[in-house]
Amino acid sequence: MASLRVFSFSHCSISSSHLRCARFASASYSKPHPLRRLASTMSLPRDIKEFLEGYPRLPDNPKLNANFEFYSNKLRCRPDNLYIDELHRQWQGDYSKLEYKHGFIQWLFPIQEDGVNHEAQRLQKHEITAMKSDAAVMRRLQRSYTMMLDFYGMQLVSQDTGELRRTDNWAERYRNLSRATHNNLRISRILKCLSEFGLEHLNAGFLLFVLAEQSENDQLNTLAIRSSMDRWWINCLRNEEERDWIGDVVEMVRTEPDFVFTDEAYRAALKRRADTGSFKETTEEGTEETTGDA
Repeated sequence: MASLRVFSFSHCSISSSHLRCARFASASYSKPHPLRRLASTMSLPRDIKEFLEGYPRLPDNPKLNANFEFYSNKLRCRPDNLYIDELHRQWQGDYSKLEYKHGFIQWLFPIQEDGVNHEAQRLQKHEITAMKSDAAVMRRLQRSYTMMLDFYGMQLVSQDTGELRRTDNWAERYRNLSRATHNNLRISRILKCLSEFGLEHLNAGFLLFVLAEQSENDQLNTLAIRSSMDRWWINCLRNEEERDWIGDVVEMVRTEPDFVFTDEAYRAALKRRADTGSFKETTEEGTEETTGDA
């Protein structure tokens, strides 16, 4: 007889091969076929593969320091000709500029890839080390993140867990994010950048928040956003355990009609990671918890 698993409201327990999270009284789960996961890995976009590998073939040029100097408030970005403190002060909440200007995003979120703004410099490996060790630089990077979150209708309520909430004007900002698909590319860059600078824990807070909005509230649920999220965003995590865990949650939302990833489950997952260091939930004996009848 097939096993029936019964779960309480918003209970969540997920590993790379099994997931249980729903507000329904009961649910069944079919383990993803290993060939499907292998095929997904093999079909990763080239930029994602290079990111996950840490760009090992890219040389470091110690003479290039534009990103470090910009984030040190010593160099103006181009073509907008602003120091970073000026950009933060003048552009916070200026949604027209943030939407229609395009050169700034490579300066605010430098990564080891070239972009469309040829006046910006690709991030150098020695810059990562220098910037991560500078507290003022890291504060500015986090402010860049919160400024863009506000542009997208979100606010960071916990720096430690990465938890997000809606802003008061979320409906307007969600409409813009759903309509202006170039922001999907921006978000990929933002997530990669946070990973480069040791802030990857924020990525999960963003990804799972968007997933809960899609799953429970049917917000940010356009085909373009789902495509970017499933193929790019959820893979902007170098932590393999978290990447697999989040990938399994996304797969359940996409493939199981009766599965809902709720906001309550979102907050519970972030709390569990903060308490235990992992999204996975285990019993006291150290094995994954299961309940049900055989």
